[in-house]
Amino acid sequence: METTEKDGASDSESKPDTGPPGVPVPADDTPEVLNKALSGLSSRWKNWWVRGILTLAMISFFFFIIYLGPMVLMLIVLCVQIKCFQEIIHIGYSVYHSYHLPWFRTLSWYFLLCVNYFFYGETVTDYFSNLVQREEPLRILSKYHRLISFAMYLTGFCMFVLSLVKKHYRLQFYMFGWTHVTLLIVVTQSHLIIHNLFEGMIWFIVPISCVICNDIMAYMFGFFFGRTPLIKLSPKKTWEGFIGGFFSTVVFGILLSYVMAGYSFFVCPVEFNSDRNSFEVDCEPSDLFQLQDYALPAALESLTGWPTLRLYPFQIHSISLSAFASLMGPFGGFFASGFKRAFKIKDFANTIPGHGGIMDRFDCQYLMATFVNVYIASFIRGPNPAKVVQQLLALRLDQQLHIFNSLKTHLTERGLLEEEA
Repeated sequence: METTEKDGASDSESKPDTGPPGVPVPADDTPEVLNKALSGLSSRWKNWWVRGILTLAMISFFFFIIYLGPMVLMLIVLCVQIKCFQEIIHIGYSVYHSYHLPWFRTLSWYFLLCVNYFFYGETVTDYFSNLVQREEPLRILSKYHRLISFAMYLTGFCMFVLSLVKKHYRLQFYMFGWTHVTLLIVVTQSHLIIHNLFEGMIWFIVPISCVICNDIMAYMFGFFFGRTPLIKLSPKKTWEGFIGGFFSTVVFGILLSYVMAGYSFFVCPVEFNSDRNSFEVDCEPSDLFQLQDYALPAALESLTGWPTLRLYPFQIHSISLSAFASLMGPFGGFFASGFKRAFKIKDFANTIPGHGGIMDRFDCQYLMATFVNVYIASFIRGPNPAKVVQQLLALRLDQQLHIFNSLKTHLTERGLLEEEA
């Protein structure tokens, strides 16, 4: 090891970068019943049927967890996040397993715990302040949440420093960075997915469904009509699949939004009802989810014979979501393809036959989650009166009285309240 480190500079100049050794390729784990049923088909069509059957199974499971409600969806997001983290960390561990790095996997999982504690604590404090203020233990944890989070991370940081071994310094710091980049990509994005979910299930379901639709339709168009390669990182991706997936996803997003926008269960934010002591999805839908008439341009009016078109405003926003899912979302997949090529692996894992690992299915979803969160903050979310009231009620009585008098003076000056005699 020491000889390698001393000669590293000269080796890098004289030899091409061949990258790290590849991760051992897992055996085919396609269920035996499918292998027997599809044994007479070519490998191309066998893969098509396996992917199709497993895709339908995953979509059915997706519908089932939607039926169970937002809290179950949040738990599923957490489970997916943990599995994606495990798959990426396992690649690093498998590639450099021979070095026997001390505490690498233990510290990786500990940092995952720290980051999740921080993000979920922030979410609970932000969205469920009524519940936090009512329970004394939660109120204490909320008050010192960031201090506790920092102390937990600092403990892990010190453990890493104490685990450093002279002959493994460079590799240990490399894997320390590996863990933190994985946390940034996986945990931060899944946290944004949960934030989107709390804004209303429609902000969770429509973006995810658009990515799924684009993935399926791009595969279908590419399988049957693909001729022109799209990008070298993914040789099987074609322009025909990319374009066909785009138009299919935009149409799908508009139709799905129309169906979902009419139901309070999908459009209302997740809130904690302190009277009933439960989480609820019930509200008066905002203007975003009220049907409105839109005047059509003269050219479209002459073509269709309709002077106006009745739509939910959210359907217009869905065009932006579906366009991003089909145009920018695939770059998350291209990034994952480049990562897998760097480590000479076909898939992140073999969890789902024909599809690879969980990370293989969610590589585009994480990029989509960030866009949706930014989109909501930029164009949708406004001041939340209920949240402001919750924050005011958490203040001392003298502070509440001061704000009351200041607000009363402000409204009186604007003529909304009459001056007292």
